[in-house]
Amino acid sequence: MERFSWTNIFRLGLKELRSLAADKVLLGLIVWAFSGAIYEAATGVSQELHNAPVAIVDEDASPLSSRLAGALYPPYFKPPELIRLDQVDAAMNSNRYAFVLVIPPHFQRDLSAGRQPEMQLNIDATLISQAFIGANYISQIVSGEVSEYLTGRRDAATSPIRLTTRARFNPNLTGLWFGGVMEAINNVTMLTIILVGAAFIREREHGTIEHLLVMPLTPFEIMMAKIWANGLAVLLGVAFALLVMVQRVLQVPIAGSVPLFLAAAACYLFSAASIGIFLGTIARSMPQLGLLIIIVIVPLQLLSGGVTPQESMPEAIRHIMAATPTTYFVRLAQGILYRGAGLEVVWRDLLAMTGVGAAFFTIALVRFRKAVTQTQL
Repeated sequence: MERFSWTNIFRLGLKELRSLAADKVLLGLIVWAFSGAIYEAATGVSQELHNAPVAIVDEDASPLSSRLAGALYPPYFKPPELIRLDQVDAAMNSNRYAFVLVIPPHFQRDLSAGRQPEMQLNIDATLISQAFIGANYISQIVSGEVSEYLTGRRDAATSPIRLTTRARFNPNLTGLWFGGVMEAINNVTMLTIILVGAAFIREREHGTIEHLLVMPLTPFEIMMAKIWANGLAVLLGVAFALLVMVQRVLQVPIAGSVPLFLAAAACYLFSAASIGIFLGTIARSMPQLGLLIIIVIVPLQLLSGGVTPQESMPEAIRHIMAATPTTYFVRLAQGILYRGAGLEVVWRDLLAMTGVGAAFFTIALVRFRKAVTQTQL
């Protein structure tokens, strides 16, 4: 086994930090990724229904129909507009309304007589997130108002049981809580791979890799220096994102231990940086590295369980993603930050993540040694 010096690793790491500080583009990317991008991801894409445009075709003109119209109010819906039935198609085609509720003639009279009149709810399903949530909201609102009109109670006592629902970890079902934290988690993966891969390509493009090779340095020392230096920059960024942007600016509560998460993130940085070096040994230029990063990072973020639960994915995809460290990092990060999990809960994911990362590091080291050998020849 080749000998290495921790002093060499430390000094090479300081060189990497100075090089990173001189690269204003990458430095700006880090600052934006852990500040503005966190705020934008949390607030820019709402997971809840907010100010949805709605219209009502009231062909009954009864007290009950007026009551239904008054039940659709902000912040979920904009104040409903009254339109005619012959205006519905044109209004929906022009994207004026997300929902149009049609109340038929004699609706209140038929309901009071014990009949079951039908209402029509037109939905613009191109707004897919609002379509599902809004249809459920309107259905609950209409059912509650009709039940209160007929029985004096908002819940029709038709079931022999009463189901009480409690939402754990996010009682108000606020999407902002999810977006900001997950953006911070995803940016750890993205920036680590980009920074380490770009650092390796930059050495090759600037010709400084030859300077390193004539020095008494080993590939292990060069790799570890790039990993700890760039990993430190990302670790400071994610700490700032959680302590300042998430907790202070967005007012999102962190249930678990931030130091435990940062320790787990440091282990994950070793794995993600190894992937970055591996991609750097494959690419021959920065544009090639950019293309490789796109086809690697996007699947890692979409299939790791941070966007969609892995249980809903095909079994083959789950087996493939089990060989990536991102799956374990996302799972333990969510457990710590959302559910307050401790080391006794996440240690298995931490161990698996470290093991997979060690495998990627070994592969990257072998590839790097081959690249060094070819360069020397």
